[in-house]
Amino acid sequence: MGRSVQDTTLSGISRRTVLKTGAAAAAVSALPFAAPSVLRAQTAVVKIGILQPVTGALAHDGDLGRAGAEMAISEINAAGGIKSLDGAKLEMVFGDARSTPEAGTQEVERMQAEGVSAIVGGFASPICLAASQAAARYDLPYLVDVGVSDQIMARGLTNTFRFSPGFGKVTQVALDNLTAINDKAGKPAKTVVLVHEDGLFGSGLAKLLQTELPKRGFEILETIAHPTPARDMSNVALRIRSLNPDLVIPSNYYGEFVLLARTMQQQRIKPKGIYAILGGAASNGRFVKEFPQAAQNVIDCNHWHDPKNPKALALRKAVEAQGKSFAYNVSLNYSNVLLLADAIERAGSTDRRQIIEALNASTFAGHIMPYGPTKFVNGQNEAATPINTQIQGEDIKVIFPDAFAEAKANFPAA
Repeated sequence: MGRSVQDTTLSGISRRTVLKTGAAAAAVSALPFAAPSVLRAQTAVVKIGILQPVTGALAHDGDLGRAGAEMAISEINAAGGIKSLDGAKLEMVFGDARSTPEAGTQEVERMQAEGVSAIVGGFASPICLAASQAAARYDLPYLVDVGVSDQIMARGLTNTFRFSPGFGKVTQVALDNLTAINDKAGKPAKTVVLVHEDGLFGSGLAKLLQTELPKRGFEILETIAHPTPARDMSNVALRIRSLNPDLVIPSNYYGEFVLLARTMQQQRIKPKGIYAILGGAASNGRFVKEFPQAAQNVIDCNHWHDPKNPKALALRKAVEAQGKSFAYNVSLNYSNVLLLADAIERAGSTDRRQIIEALNASTFAGHIMPYGPTKFVNGQNEAATPINTQIQGEDIKVIFPDAFAEAKANFPAA
């Protein structure tokens, strides 16, 4: 199944302490009414499930999500663990969703059997949808890391929470920001081609864009769907060439986004802008590093950390020091684990219902995202919002809104 479990059970406990604890347990073994309290006092770990697709088509994204979660767990444990539980350490029970909803569900069942108190992750919308449904059968708190489909939160599952925005919110912000960027540049962009993956994420987003873009004065010339995974984008690129839009708006996962951008570059298709909405590669350092020419000037409206937050900058530096390319998956999983730990701390318990109550009451502000304090309404964090980035030179820069901007937008693309 591809799991890794961080063993922190005896971290910082001396041999003498262990011997004393063992003697105490033996002394009360004949006292049935005393035993439960002793067991509670001996709790050394809090098991949390981390679910990511680290094999299959989404493996790159899953690896980044796991990295963010691992770093948060290490940080929490190094700072003393869950203090309201006598310093209990977080122990990761890892599950490989293998890039499919079915595998994600299987891993939830295994995590349930292993006694996790909550689950973080899933990445892709179909995985999050299935995995959170499976977790709901056990009142098992499930924190969605990325999955943007609004169907995930529309079911009214009381165990499911999403810290980041869904595609309804992202689309609204993306179009507001696109209109502002286009207006500031003198309205050079009027026509659009949408390119999207044909699954839950891409199809839902395309449907929203088809409704909202004309309201903003943009003409949609065509909407082009493709499968995930896709092996070739030549026909898609040829169609874009023939339509000659001002903007191409892609909504797809990493591999397909890269393939489309590279094919457009090879065919010398140069619209006034590639404006991604939740673009799978547009906010990913690997894309910039491996395909700098195809990546240049791509704009994205996506999840991203606060570039002025020192903890966010330190996290990015630590990830890159490991030889990994930084992307939003890291920040979201890091922040979600901190959010969960805060809820467990306030609950003072590993009881799932108490953790759910603590999440519902959360005002957590110790994250690294450009959000205010957390406020869950029917499981959705109302404080969550995306921001705009653009690939400029060898880096990904925040260009909008002004409160977080590091650079000015290069639009239309030079």
